[in-house]
Amino acid sequence: MEQQPIIIKRKKKVVAGHHGGSWKVAFADFATAMMAFFLVLWLTATATPEQKRAVEGYFKDPVGFTEGGSPNPIDLGGSASVIDESSLDIESSTIQIEDEIVDELADTLEQRRMEQLFQELKERIEQNETLQEFKDQLLIDITDEGLRIQIVDRSGRPMFDSGRAELKYYTQELLFELAKTLGSVNNKLSLTGHTDATPFNGRPGYTNWELSADRANTARRALVAGGVRSEQIARVVGLSDSVLFDTDNPTAPINRRISIIVLKNKSVADARARAASSPKPLIDLTRPTEAQEQDALDKLEDGSWREERPEPAPGELNW
Repeated sequence: MEQQPIIIKRKKKVVAGHHGGSWKVAFADFATAMMAFFLVLWLTATATPEQKRAVEGYFKDPVGFTEGGSPNPIDLGGSASVIDESSLDIESSTIQIEDEIVDELADTLEQRRMEQLFQELKERIEQNETLQEFKDQLLIDITDEGLRIQIVDRSGRPMFDSGRAELKYYTQELLFELAKTLGSVNNKLSLTGHTDATPFNGRPGYTNWELSADRANTARRALVAGGVRSEQIARVVGLSDSVLFDTDNPTAPINRRISIIVLKNKSVADARARAASSPKPLIDLTRPTEAQEQDALDKLEDGSWREERPEPAPGELNW
């Protein structure tokens, strides 16, 4: 029996084609583009000429444009604008702080510096033999002006000889040791001389005012020789007995003292502001009157200004 070949017939099933969802994406892009187009038309219609120039300048040179006055491509005074924003994990580096808060922070920082310097001086006094020897003559505190160091007289151990402005050798060593620490700071220094209430009768015209000022200036020279910079000195004052330490006993040795103040920057700024002269003084007592000017001209013309003045009599002061 003859074997018949096996024939397999495949029928192609035609089904209506499936379009998928790609048309939705295209339509969404089209709708977005149309919305953006109408938004641009609306913004252009409501923008002022200056704002249009700003947008034009941005698109001409987006990185470093100079015209327009605004770095934002769209800035319509309250409308939508494009600005630089930091990411969520990076904070903006621009922080606005009010002036009052800045002043408070500066005062707090400077107060901490004074307290740190106070501790350094205390440690230096405990570790240094010279300063330790005069520990009972050193008074250190913090005032509104800054850190104050007062060197006072003790019975049997004065800083100066009576009525003199020359330092005792041990006082000079004391100032040299203090200068090592004071010269290491950037703050200005104020030096003040004080006396007790005992009147000075050493020579005519020389009082406790001159004596206190001379002693403060002597202390300044010793500090500079010990390492303090000359430009670091801001003030040298003699106050005589006008500011007593022991008001109950005006002649006590502790009233004879030298005060060294490490000034706060704010104290220096305030002092300079007070000392600054106005462009035009309200009362100028240095300007001569018309009669004085005419008298000076007459003396210049007749040569009488060359006449020698008589010497003052003994005991008479010639200011």
